[in-house]
Amino acid sequence: MPAIFGSFLYTIGFFAKTLKGVGAMMFRGQASFKILVMQILYTFVEALGITAFLALGIGAAVNIIGIPFLSRLSQERLIYSLLITIITRELGPLLAAFIIIARSATAIATEMAGMVISHEVEAYISVGIDPIEHLAVPRFIGVTVSLFLLNIYFSLFGLGGSFMVARMFNPLPAAVYFNNLLQSLTLPDLAISVIKSLSFGMIISMVAIIRGFSVERASTEIPVAGLRAVGAAFGWCIVVDILLSALYYIL
Repeated sequence: MPAIFGSFLYTIGFFAKTLKGVGAMMFRGQASFKILVMQILYTFVEALGITAFLALGIGAAVNIIGIPFLSRLSQERLIYSLLITIITRELGPLLAAFIIIARSATAIATEMAGMVISHEVEAYISVGIDPIEHLAVPRFIGVTVSLFLLNIYFSLFGLGGSFMVARMFNPLPAAVYFNNLLQSLTLPDLAISVIKSLSFGMIISMVAIIRGFSVERASTEIPVAGLRAVGAAFGWCIVVDILLSALYYIL
C-alpha cells in the first residue's frame, strides 16, 4: 500500500510539474517546438490512414446492422442518434486513444527509457536544461492535441463516410442526411467527446513518459517500459472512459 500511495503521489507531482512546464515552453522553448511538431506529425498525421479506415468501417457497420433492425420497428430516424452515440460520444474517443496507444505510447516510453539508459537525461541536467520541460512537455502537448484532432477526424469520417452505406438502404439526399445528423447532435455530446479525448491524451502521454523515465540502468528495461506503458495506458483509458460515461448518463 505505501508503494502504491507513493507512486500515486509521484504521478501527481510529475503531472503538476509538466503542466507548469507548458507555460515555460511557450515562452522560451524554441528547441522544444521541433519535438512538438514532430510528435504531432507522427501521432496525428501519420495515423490518419488507419483512423479513416477504422471510422468508415464502424460507421458502415452501424448502418448495416442498425437500419434494417430499426426499419422493422418503424424507427428509422433513430439511426442518427445511434450514430452520434456510438461514433462521436463513445467509440470515437476510445478507438482514437487505442490507435495512439498502439503507435505512440510504446515509441515515447522506449525513447525516454533509451535516453535514461544512455545518460542523455543526466547530460541535460548537467548543462542546466530541465528534462521535463524539454522532453516531457512537448510530447505531452503533442499527444493530447493529436488525440483531440484525431477524435474529430474519426467522427467526421465515421458520420460522413457512413452516408454512402445509408444510401444503399434509404436513398436520402445528402442535405437531408446531414441535417438529421446535426439535429441529433447535442452540445453535451460534443462536450463529453472533447473531455474524453483530452483526458485520454493526457493519460497516454503521462503514462508513457513516466514509464520511460522509471527505468534504471539495464538496456533490457527499455522494451519492458514500452510494454508496461501500453498496458497501463489501455487500463487507465478504459477506467476513465467508464467513469466519464457514467457521469454523463447520471447528470
